[in-house]
Amino acid sequence: MTEYLIGTGGWAYFNASDKPSIKAYARLFNFVEVNYTFYNHPSHRMVENWRRVAPKNFTFTVRCNQDLTHRIGLRAVDEAYEIFDRMLGICRILEAPVLHLETPRSYVLDKASLAEARQFFSTINPKGVRLAWELRNLMTKEVRNLMQDFGIIHSVDLSREGPAWDSDMIYTRLFGKGKHNRYQFIDEEIVEIDQRIAKLQAKKIIASFHGLRMNTDALRFKQYRESGIFSNVTPFTGADSARSVLSEDAKFPSAKDELIEDQGWKVFDLTANKRVHLSELLSRIPERTYKSLDEVINTFEGRA
Repeated sequence: MTEYLIGTGGWAYFNASDKPSIKAYARLFNFVEVNYTFYNHPSHRMVENWRRVAPKNFTFTVRCNQDLTHRIGLRAVDEAYEIFDRMLGICRILEAPVLHLETPRSYVLDKASLAEARQFFSTINPKGVRLAWELRNLMTKEVRNLMQDFGIIHSVDLSREGPAWDSDMIYTRLFGKGKHNRYQFIDEEIVEIDQRIAKLQAKKIIASFHGLRMNTDALRFKQYRESGIFSNVTPFTGADSARSVLSEDAKFPSAKDELIEDQGWKVFDLTANKRVHLSELLSRIPERTYKSLDEVINTFEGRA
């Protein structure tokens, strides 16, 4: 039976009370990808508290600190080993099965850096922790061979592409098809992700959502996996649903193209059973500057 771990990149944006709480987050999700470790080196006391507060059956994964992946690179030097061992220590405290490595687009794996990376991976001992590598650059045959030789999981955004090879574990960080993390998934895109996962036939799926609506997207994917149905994103449908989404932070006056740029990535309930991006609504209104939300909605209703 395939195990699904569904959650988000960190719990800092999960505000169920006065301040973010991993305890509240864990009531809804069974997994979190720790983003804090990418930017900081937390104390063991802090990490031990994370593990103590979370339920016993809750799973953490850890993002490797950017000092290794972005500043030093995957090289066999003392500082790289020190950071890697520090990250493994955090994994052990959290009982995390995966340490995630993300290298930037500027990290080019040419012949020399490939040799350095091979030397680095051949001289470390992950001690039972799996490595997942998100290569934000061109995947080549040589890089694929390197990852396969060391049993490294190819981490990809399954809404955009599939991994370079089949593995017993899938690690996907889901940003969507927008700019940066400005995106929200519609039902059909979530189904497509799930179908892509099914074709890969892995034993363990780790799905970490990272868009601006990551909590909602992760919950909707989790519900779909459990029930086969999708929840609505608002209590309304049609123009009323669009109004409720736009009213969150749309600024006026705004031109049509500005509204599409700022708001079009969001999702609203066109009907009780269909979610679409706001760009579909906004593309139907005339080219002009709109002075208010009412003007946008009234124009749309007049053309619907």
